[in-house]
Amino acid sequence: MAAPEAPSTARMIDHWLGGRHHRPVDVAAASAFEAAYGPSAAIFRSLRGFLGRAVRAIAAEGVDSFLVFGAGVPTCGNVHEVAPDATVLYTDVDPETVRLGQRLLAGSDRVGYGYGDATDIGTLDPALLHRFVPGWGRRPVGVVFLGLAAFLDDDTLARTLDELYEAVAPGSWLAIDFDGEELAGHPEALAMMGPAFRMRAPERFAPLLGRWRPTVEGVVPVARWRPVGEPERVPDAFHGALAQRPAG
Repeated sequence: MAAPEAPSTARMIDHWLGGRHHRPVDVAAASAFEAAYGPSAAIFRSLRGFLGRAVRAIAAEGVDSFLVFGAGVPTCGNVHEVAPDATVLYTDVDPETVRLGQRLLAGSDRVGYGYGDATDIGTLDPALLHRFVPGWGRRPVGVVFLGLAAFLDDDTLARTLDELYEAVAPGSWLAIDFDGEELAGHPEALAMMGPAFRMRAPERFAPLLGRWRPTVEGVVPVARWRPVGEPERVPDAFHGALAQRPAG
């Protein structure tokens, strides 16, 4: 849990995305990371752009409910803003981030926020799941799994994705990203990510999806996943995919 005086990754990303829900300590931490690595806002805007395109693609398939793991701050083009007619359950493991999300979404009858650990589906509040992801396990849903794979070892990630595959109904979709080796040349920035952070070579991404079947694009740099116009010119820090549990 991030203490109030400690920086929060969720709020740092809010800062990079141009949001308003961060604190001076988060801006200071973001600036320190940029001093060690370089400009980061464009990279996170590119990742958020991938999220938007993936969510729109899922909604175009007729899916109208989403479960979001590691949701962070629910602003700046997050799922419920991209798919305003859908119901959305945001989850995170940081209680302070959950409280912030609940405050921002207070009064909504289509969007909720609760505690949830992607590696243990049993931590999800059944009442919230029933309310905001109706038909869970019986109707196709969209699962958003961004910003998490880099903090799970291969075995845990593969197991988690397989458990999600078993839990969702056939026809469900998974939007996921992976961190490449962009920080390998920036040891000071890499150290800031903490000991749990794992870089992976691109050829390691697809096998980790297990039974999830990626779309024809496969796992590609997020800026090059179904871009609108010319892809953004950003480092290939994040690779992403949209994958399905086949309906048949």
